[in-house]
Amino acid sequence: MRRSSSTPSPSQMSRRLFLTAAGAVSLGAALSACGGGSDGGGSGSSTKPVGQADIDKAMKTPTELTFWTWVPGIEQEVALFEKKYPAIKVKVVNAGQGVQHYTKLRTAIKAGKGAPDVAQMEYQAIPTFTITDSLLDLRPYGASSLKDTFVDWTWGQVSGPEGEIWAIPQDTGPMGMLYRADIFDKHGIEPPKTWDDFAAAARRLHKADPDVYITNLAANEAAAWHGLLWQAGAKPYATSGKGNVSIDVDDAISKKLAAYWGGLAQEGVIGVEPDFTDAWFSALNRGKYATWITAAWGPVFLAGSAKSTAGTWRAAPLPQWDAAKPSSGNWGGSTSAVIKATKNPIAAAVFAQFLNSDPESAQLLNTKQSFFPATKRLLADPAFAGDAPAFYGGQKVNQVFARIGETVSRDFQWPPFLDQAVTDWTETVGTSLAKKKGSVAALDAWQTRLTTYAKAQGFTVQAP
Repeated sequence: MRRSSSTPSPSQMSRRLFLTAAGAVSLGAALSACGGGSDGGGSGSSTKPVGQADIDKAMKTPTELTFWTWVPGIEQEVALFEKKYPAIKVKVVNAGQGVQHYTKLRTAIKAGKGAPDVAQMEYQAIPTFTITDSLLDLRPYGASSLKDTFVDWTWGQVSGPEGEIWAIPQDTGPMGMLYRADIFDKHGIEPPKTWDDFAAAARRLHKADPDVYITNLAANEAAAWHGLLWQAGAKPYATSGKGNVSIDVDDAISKKLAAYWGGLAQEGVIGVEPDFTDAWFSALNRGKYATWITAAWGPVFLAGSAKSTAGTWRAAPLPQWDAAKPSSGNWGGSTSAVIKATKNPIAAAVFAQFLNSDPESAQLLNTKQSFFPATKRLLADPAFAGDAPAFYGGQKVNQVFARIGETVSRDFQWPPFLDQAVTDWTETVGTSLAKKKGSVAALDAWQTRLTTYAKAQGFTVQAP
């Protein structure tokens, strides 16, 4: 967190608000999109390795790649690639972010023209594009050799069921807890080790000071909810084959989560206001909330957004459901994916790999864009892990979140219709939190709505 005094731009913030991450796609649209592109330079499904001679030749052949990304200032990292491979020029295009980015991308792929060679892609958006056969399997281009370069769970997020490698990790968001040490000290509260401890602290704190809540669980934040499901060990989605999905958003683990948070909301000991609003920012600055359940990008963001509280915050792992088995979920982060229709698959694949695995480029992503690293090397770098920002009282916050990242499971999967899952969550579970009643029943409504949607789009919904 060497740039903890800077605030990420709104475009950087978008990767957390994944409710706008991917637009709707029906199975019919998915199938019609398959095979889009001009000559299908990367359209083959062979996993036979591309020879080094072919790679060397391609990287010395004058070529222009188009890279769609919302990351501000990434031209500096691109310049490193162009310096190493002077024959390859990369045109950086900001096609928008969230829904706008993904909608334009799908439209171009389906039309067979205008798609980029490489695209920024959040982890949760990958299934939306693999089901349309729109991404290039990077195994033939040497990506398998990078497996040990990246945090283990991120490799699970970019890998397919047959070992495909659909993208290269860029940044991550393992979830932890930022807390106001001054508020906790005032009320004799220790950082909660378990969720039971957290609930007890919530009641104690609000009783002692009715103007203070232990945290806010935003009723509009499906992203955070999915991260909490991930931590708890839930497996709400699974896919097998192009049209087969499993939906299980109302299982026992999910109902435990809904009963817990819905109960705290009903008791009135947590807040449920929308996050990333003026009111929410004001609440953080005036001490309305004693903790923020967030991700590894949160410390940098908070340092720039709640400057009046400098020195009072600390970081800790999430409270645990089972203290003997520490776990966490992920909220945010993105990758670089190569579009299958590219005419320059070798150059595009080499670029995606270089951008995120080259030590200097990866370091720039951290220091210039404030991205939390996906590479093991950078996470272990003493300059990174040992950074002790004054905003957090000299605590080594990067080190805390790096260790949290080691507890994230690699088994969590996303649906190929993420946007619908988010919309339905917001209108069922999110609404129940806002109204402070019926959160467990809302899970059943979410399950029913999502299952109905999937079947209407041509998916075969399998029993969990």
